[in-house]
Amino acid sequence: MFIDRVTVTLVAGKGGNGCVSFRREKFVPRGGPDGGDGGKGGDIVLRSRSGLNTLAEFAHRPQIRAEDGEHGRGKKQYGKNGCNVVLHVPAGTVVKTLPGEKIIFDFDREDLEFLIAEGGAGGRGNVHFKSSVNQAPRRAEKGAKGEKLQVILELKLIAFAGLVGFPNAGKSTLISKISGARPKIADYPFTTLTPNLGVVDSGRRKIVVADIPGIIAGAHRGEGMGLEFLRHIERTRALVFLVDVSPLAPLQPLAALRTLESELDAYHPGLLKKKRLVAANKVDLLEHGATASRVSLAELRAYCRKQRLPFVEISALKETGLRRFRQMLFAFTDG
Repeated sequence: MFIDRVTVTLVAGKGGNGCVSFRREKFVPRGGPDGGDGGKGGDIVLRSRSGLNTLAEFAHRPQIRAEDGEHGRGKKQYGKNGCNVVLHVPAGTVVKTLPGEKIIFDFDREDLEFLIAEGGAGGRGNVHFKSSVNQAPRRAEKGAKGEKLQVILELKLIAFAGLVGFPNAGKSTLISKISGARPKIADYPFTTLTPNLGVVDSGRRKIVVADIPGIIAGAHRGEGMGLEFLRHIERTRALVFLVDVSPLAPLQPLAALRTLESELDAYHPGLLKKKRLVAANKVDLLEHGATASRVSLAELRAYCRKQRLPFVEISALKETGLRRFRQMLFAFTDG
């Protein structure tokens, strides 16, 4: 199950209490205090790990606790520290406060570690309170409470390029043809309900491409499934705008591209500063199509030329132009 946003309560372990105890041995009537300290409570640590691409592990764990420290004992025996809890999250996970959603930590790569909730200190035993005026202290400290906080874990997939397009533009078909990904493909809107990742291999290099579920007009306001998936575009280094140029497309190609650009710009103005490639898909359907469709394709081509946007014509289904598409995609890695 793909889950990219969860709320979880983290409770670090409580420190163990210090002990009040006195040495009691034969022939030692006044052995003095020997109460040991309590153990430290367990910490909660987040660690980013490769091979993960969902936060599903946390979906049914609304509260996670670390182990409490053990209490101190007589004969100056210290309580055992509580075990730490290490939680693995996918690279790309952002930790935010609740409420407020301020970023606490950003796992923007693998093998990062962050101590998010520290266990409480153990209380001191009565051995620490002996003095010249108090040879038999009956005082010990209680262990401190561990940190408790409620946070949002939000995943933003890390991919080199993101495929952006309207529903049924052919993104799932394209990613299945250029990589080993096997997304669900069907002829109705929002077939893709979760982002799919595919690894594209050039023989010398490999890059990860994300198939972002279909965006519609108003996505930046939450229309359709926009806000659920637009965040996954933020970390990509390049964007591939996949435009349906077939006669059956719901929008004219140029209007579709400009709408996609507008939605991304409204969501996050910096997105359009990324490297961009425009791929005109379903050109195989123009072979016997109306002249109007060919004119629309020409308008899209002219717009991209004017905007200095790399442009390629493909048919993902027929695998036409995909070799050129891959070459242009890998050219982005050289910049």
